[in-house]
Amino acid sequence: MRIEGGHSQPGYDKEKLMLTPNMNYANLKDSYLFYNIAKKTEAYKNENVLVQKLFPLGIGDVSLPLCSSVITALHSAVEDMAKKETFEGYQDECGAPFLRQAIAKHYEKRGINLSSDEVFVSSGASDELGDILDLFDKTSKALVIEPAYPAYVDANIIAGREILHLFASEEEGFAPYPDKNIKADIIYICSPNNPTGAVFTKEKLEKWVEYANENSSVILFDAAYEAFIEDEKMPHSIFEIEGAKTCAIEICSLSKTAGFTGTRLGYTVVPKELKRNNMCLNDMWVRNRTTKTNGVSYIIQKGAAAVFTEEGQKEIKENIKIYKNNAKVLMSALDEANIRYCGGKNAPYIWMKCPDGMNSWDFFDYLLKEIQVIGTPGVGFGENGDGYFRFTAFGDSEDTKIAAQRIAKLLKKQ
Repeated sequence: MRIEGGHSQPGYDKEKLMLTPNMNYANLKDSYLFYNIAKKTEAYKNENVLVQKLFPLGIGDVSLPLCSSVITALHSAVEDMAKKETFEGYQDECGAPFLRQAIAKHYEKRGINLSSDEVFVSSGASDELGDILDLFDKTSKALVIEPAYPAYVDANIIAGREILHLFASEEEGFAPYPDKNIKADIIYICSPNNPTGAVFTKEKLEKWVEYANENSSVILFDAAYEAFIEDEKMPHSIFEIEGAKTCAIEICSLSKTAGFTGTRLGYTVVPKELKRNNMCLNDMWVRNRTTKTNGVSYIIQKGAAAVFTEEGQKEIKENIKIYKNNAKVLMSALDEANIRYCGGKNAPYIWMKCPDGMNSWDFFDYLLKEIQVIGTPGVGFGENGDGYFRFTAFGDSEDTKIAAQRIAKLLKKQ
């Protein structure tokens, strides 16, 4: 029935026609982790106006500019938009062919064969991690290995999905094997991990792929930090594991790899071999993207394509080397203070054990008050993260050195 001017219809009942919102939002925590950090930091600055400088090692935003190859490509793309003969309008919703092909060739260098139409260009891994849940029924169960990126949990709460929590321990390097007593439909694996910096070995990923194929589960493999892996024995991609194409989707980002945090671009691999209940998830994702998006900016995609050139790869590795050195500086400070930690070598995050049994937020307040260093409380990544703390290596190098010196001096007193 079509109603014109509904408010004037006879028998109109305002209460009965009131919109029902998504009540799952009421199940979310009061505020997001990094919002709390920002509020605490702002309160400290207001109460300590004589403090001239803070040293942020909390939020994982990059501090180095885009590499020259990317800048050149962006400028060239802007010039294209200024001329009728090279102007670009709407882009392919799944990504420009030139970029999808460049990404597929990048995988080929690692011995992974993908067709370009198995690669989907997105506005960033964070967006895609939420959107990809459209592929799964709300009755499906999601397994989150914690400590974990908070959005994994929040996105599933918003969708009204049941969440299973697998607590990773320090004893297993925060990279557990699957628990065969848990039956999950969707499995989140982040390697290198945010926040712990743990990297899943080939053997462990083989066990997860085996588990997923046996249980008809789908692994959502978050590879946002794969460029930081130094140990080449460690897989950069889930598709280095035999059998992964029938049970995994890989979500990647140029944010930390190439400094695109303010430019926004990521990519997702959905193999054509991945099918459930006679439905091809690649076909489903094409339909989803063509329905819900209008594609990523031509200009940004041209900049992203430059990342995958020989010169672009060389330049981004130079930037990554600087962030890795920041990690070494922080690890050295923790070693000096005899503090237990993991991560740092193959990841841009360092996950430390809080001293003297302090909980995560107390340690946050302690660092902020005593040495003006800002980190991220581990409890924000799940309840078993309490008592741990995350530092990021993405900060300014000089600031990181000063912060590391302060950390070592303070914690040696413990």
